[in-house]
Amino acid sequence: MLLLLLLWPAVAQKPAAEQASASERIENEPDHIAKLSDDVLWRLELCDVAEVRTFRYTGLPKAPGRGNPMILYAYSFIPKKLDRSKKAPMVVMIHGGVHASHITGGPANAATIVRELIEQGYVVVAPDYRGSTGYGSAYARAIDYGGKENDDVLGARNWMVERYPFIDPQRVGLMAWSHGGMIALFNIFLHPEAYACAYAGEPVSDLIERRKYLKSMPATMAESAGEEAAKDNEEYRKRSPVTYAAKLTKPLLVHGNTSDETVHISEVRNLVAALQAAGRDFQYRIYEAAPGGHHFNRIDTELARQSRAEIYAFLMKYLKP
Repeated sequence: MLLLLLLWPAVAQKPAAEQASASERIENEPDHIAKLSDDVLWRLELCDVAEVRTFRYTGLPKAPGRGNPMILYAYSFIPKKLDRSKKAPMVVMIHGGVHASHITGGPANAATIVRELIEQGYVVVAPDYRGSTGYGSAYARAIDYGGKENDDVLGARNWMVERYPFIDPQRVGLMAWSHGGMIALFNIFLHPEAYACAYAGEPVSDLIERRKYLKSMPATMAESAGEEAAKDNEEYRKRSPVTYAAKLTKPLLVHGNTSDETVHISEVRNLVAALQAAGRDFQYRIYEAAPGGHHFNRIDTELARQSRAEIYAFLMKYLKP
């Protein structure tokens, strides 16, 4: 009974038709219930400092030139102490994982990081782009790895700027790790007009390099681009941020860790080399065997806090909270 009462605010936000369709997805019910539970946790974790909301917006159709725009999901976090008579900066925080979502806990430590951003005076938007979990199997299967998911994130940024006039469109930054870092790179490379700066931690950067050590990559590509495209190096290049490194015109900070077993340091070094070869101005730091591997600066250690302080100093320079 207590669980139902806790879940009610999250369920009540969803239209009746959407609630019905969710209940009909028997095969996805555990993911759906877990997501609703975590929606409650977001409010419990941050209700003292932020107005926490979920919203729906539209993105590109699943198939090119066919069908209705896809309905997408995102979270917004607005500081309760924010002076809405003045312009405020915003951070677009992008979750990692191929099939994952923006959740409070786990090794990504998202609730702690969102709180740290809120306390500095940032509005935060966190999109659950197509392919994310918790919204039904059809939504997860709509993944477009290195493709439309990048547009989904840009769409969440634009929705917030249009919806809230106190958000300064000239002071919007990106912050992400892993697969989210890949999306952040695509956004800062291809849509520099929309962002002031970007942080990419241990970002997936070079899919051809990644395919050498990650056996599941062809399956991921097949899911997104089809079986034939999954065998084509050109498709991997097209969906790799390293291919577009020369397009960088905005401030970028990149972190890597030599002990990262999820995104090998070779990918990050390839990105750094491509940016340097193109003569781009950016910052980077390679940590040597930092404890925590892929999550070294998202956990609760002294090194993690120091590394996040470096990230926040970078964001502060360009976003001026």
